[in-house]
Amino acid sequence: MPKAYGQRCPVAKSLEVIGDRWTLLLVRDLLRGARRFQDLQASLAGIPPNILSDRLKRMEEDDLVARRFYSDHPPRAEYTLTAKGQELGVVIGALADWGARHLYRRVSLVHSECGHPVELKYFCRHCAGRVPGRTVSVGRRRAASPRSKPAR
Repeated sequence: MPKAYGQRCPVAKSLEVIGDRWTLLLVRDLLRGARRFQDLQASLAGIPPNILSDRLKRMEEDDLVARRFYSDHPPRAEYTLTAKGQELGVVIGALADWGARHLYRRVSLVHSECGHPVELKYFCRHCAGRVPGRTVSVGRRRAASPRSKPAR
């Protein structure tokens, strides 16, 4: 059963869905494309089959993954990320960037086409520019004003 934090906060609400021990690692592996149960189990050393099955079922219920059967006898399925699940790629990237800078310095995020490092930055569509992290906070959305630039 997922942990309920009982807080009115987007971080707490997100952790209720993706904050257990294996979910983000499953997302990491599924970002590479469709995977079968046995492939996921092999890529996540130490995950018991019942836990993997439970996580995949919860991720399906939360619309993070879609399951497609490729065999009826015996029933075998492959899993792919939904659009909602694919959006977690940014979260995985941010965690990987932080981990590479502070915990596992042998790697960094690189652009696969040129091999050079990439950086994660905040961007404001309204101001059309980069935003320093110290100026970002969680707050209520402002109502759109007639002079506001439309979202792109």
